[in-house]
Amino acid sequence: MAEDPEDPTAATWTVLREVLDPELPISLVDLGLIYGVEFADNEVRIQLTFTATACPCMEFIKEDIRDRLLSESWIREVRIEDVWDPPWTTDRISAAGKRALKD
Repeated sequence: MAEDPEDPTAATWTVLREVLDPELPISLVDLGLIYGVEFADNEVRIQLTFTATACPCMEFIKEDIRDRLLSESWIREVRIEDVWDPPWTTDRISAAGKRALKD
């Protein structure tokens, strides 16, 4: 990813597409787990949900997000907010995600 992207919010979404769900071969973005991204002053705020409130991979997923985003020179801090409303459903999976799940 380029240094100091012109649109850091869009660039953050692009970077997040590289973070895969630990159980499925699909990005968190395509799975519909990322509800929102905000960028200000080199800090990224992520609104994240999970497929279930008892998801055993919650901390692992958050660690993957932080590690990937902090590898970008233009990001200094990552804050992740757990979001449960609206609840996640399979309707949130993108068309690309649905294709990946069929493969």
